[in-house]
Amino acid sequence: MSNWRMPIESHPQERVFMAWPASGGYLFTDATSAAEAYTAWASVANAITEHEHLTMLVNPGDEKIAKKYLARQVELVTAPLNDAWMRDIGPSFVIGENGELGAVNYVFNGWGAQRWAKWDKDQHVGKIVAELAGATIINSEMVNEGGGIQVDGIGRVIVTDTVQLDPGRNPGWSKAQVEDELRRTIGTTGTLWLPRGLTRDSDEFGTRGHSDILAAFASEDVLLMHEQTNPAHPDYAISKENIEITQRWLQERGDKTAILTLPAPEILRDSEGFVDYSYINHLVINNAVIACGFGEKAADQRAHSIMAEVYPGREIVNLDARDIFTRGGGIHCITQQQPAV
Repeated sequence: MSNWRMPIESHPQERVFMAWPASGGYLFTDATSAAEAYTAWASVANAITEHEHLTMLVNPGDEKIAKKYLARQVELVTAPLNDAWMRDIGPSFVIGENGELGAVNYVFNGWGAQRWAKWDKDQHVGKIVAELAGATIINSEMVNEGGGIQVDGIGRVIVTDTVQLDPGRNPGWSKAQVEDELRRTIGTTGTLWLPRGLTRDSDEFGTRGHSDILAAFASEDVLLMHEQTNPAHPDYAISKENIEITQRWLQERGDKTAILTLPAPEILRDSEGFVDYSYINHLVINNAVIACGFGEKAADQRAHSIMAEVYPGREIVNLDARDIFTRGGGIHCITQQQPAV
């Protein structure tokens, strides 16, 4: 049996997978909302195609509308879908010790069987995508999503108590059991447990605390972390605690990895409550970074300048991510990269 390892996101890539927002899903309720979702997803897809191949899964019957918004070079594959969060419904790609491509097929159950979620179709997307990639499928009995794991490619992974230990996902599981399964499936040897995710992400329509909005390894030596600098936002205390926990974890390991914070934009609320706008939720691809923008020139430029430093040689592509975040995620959440082998 091969020993599998999940590479860091900046590893060379073969392509990116996405899923087109399915008509009848919860991502929009009227024509205006649908157009916003289609435009947001298409802007990400079309930007990616400037740098590498992109395969878009499309729910049967939605092919015509997808073609209207997407660039011609986007590859469309018809497959049954409930929603469009490819990071979570798709597999997590790994590389074997002999260079072969693997795809970890975790159980997907609608982010902990949330009452509003449907997953009768999405629970099969991991296998569909793995087969499209020609990857060896590594099945897992653990409920997990790609947005719930952030890796550095050499053994470290970041997770949260509220996701992997969620009673709606893995009732009765211990941290040791989770770590053993992560070791088996993605080859990790050190696990950083953060207590919870951001406030909005813990609300009714959130994931209950994904780590890909909290922290991201830019390299083996640099860890980017979300920072809310305004004490009026509840994420001020959360991000402060997460940074302190991470600092202690690194110190205890004798780990010299540098922590760089990406401060949140100034906006605190929208019509639904406190926002969870985070620059952490970007996608690293070949020669570029597809970065979240939030309509604040100074804050966007500050974050993207930091990214330019830690991702040298990559173009920082700024896309307005507000219409994605309004629906429950960000750019990283709607994409899944396939590493080159």
